[in-house]
Amino acid sequence: MVGYLVLENGLVFSGKRIGYKRDAIFEVVFNTGMSGYMETITDPSYVGQGVVFTYPLIGNYGVMREDTESKKIWIEGIIVHELANYSSNFRKESNLNDFLIEHKIPGIEGINTRALTRILRDNGVMRGKITSKIDNVKTVIKQIKKYQAPDPVSLVTSKKTTITGNGKYNIALYDFGVKGNIIKSLLMRDTTITLFPATATSKDILKRKPDGILLSNGPGDPKDNKIAIKTIRELYQTNIPILGICLGHQLLALATGMNTKKLKYGHRGPNHPVKNNETNRIYITSQNHGYYIDENTIDSKIATITYRNVNDKTIEGLKYKNKKIVTVQFHPEACAGPQDTTYLFDDFIKAIGESKNA
Repeated sequence: MVGYLVLENGLVFSGKRIGYKRDAIFEVVFNTGMSGYMETITDPSYVGQGVVFTYPLIGNYGVMREDTESKKIWIEGIIVHELANYSSNFRKESNLNDFLIEHKIPGIEGINTRALTRILRDNGVMRGKITSKIDNVKTVIKQIKKYQAPDPVSLVTSKKTTITGNGKYNIALYDFGVKGNIIKSLLMRDTTITLFPATATSKDILKRKPDGILLSNGPGDPKDNKIAIKTIRELYQTNIPILGICLGHQLLALATGMNTKKLKYGHRGPNHPVKNNETNRIYITSQNHGYYIDENTIDSKIATITYRNVNDKTIEGLKYKNKKIVTVQFHPEACAGPQDTTYLFDDFIKAIGESKNA
């Protein structure tokens, strides 16, 4: 079946429908990974977005549910140059197209994803629609421009407080759309995790007497999370060690008086280089965000910059002064992506141990 991707600026790409046959409107973003499509499509931070994969062949190693970051697909649509007709992996359970159909996710293949990516890089992220009919393109464009994404964090956060693990260190995980491998990374380090929804108050969290607090990744504009920012501001006043990842990094910055801005097209993929300002070492990191911290609003009395993006020099990490608080824009849990920065979880546990023994 012929399918179309219509962008809000009027450009139309034609190709072949894949996945579930329904129309969908979303924010169009691109991911630069050569692998890791299973982790990407099940990452809650992609809710409300249609993902363009820049690597030309997707689905070639099939579907392994063990590699998913959550229990469902969160992307709204998938855009690829070619969906593999055959997949091969000794762990394969099914193929990607069947997985998309199972979760009712539409897609399109056969379009020039290189050209589309260049358009997004030059013009910035924009909204688009996957559809089978373009009898009246102007009407479709009006539909796209009227589209407003729902509050994304409310869609992906946990609905109730839950406890996982039985380890030595009691971790409060403030959930804005946490990836599964963040939880796994904590559990393998002798922890008990209490998962709190994004609506939790500081009183709710502190009642558990946590040894450490992790502020998770999540989707959307960080400034929309006013309740969470207030809660984090109150948690900041304690002496509890805190690790912030991605959205958690941005929310803590907002809670301490900094500002965030939207990137032109975002950082998404498992191959983004960052530099450690303290050691000058370069790490390859996994990233997925559309906003960044405005460097001009960082108070040197509050925090120092620890990591910087090699490509565009944006802030990738902060260390808060007189606090055991570290936040990073990238994903140290390394799914999908390299394991260069998993040591940040070890540093977090070390800070907790030092705090408990102080």
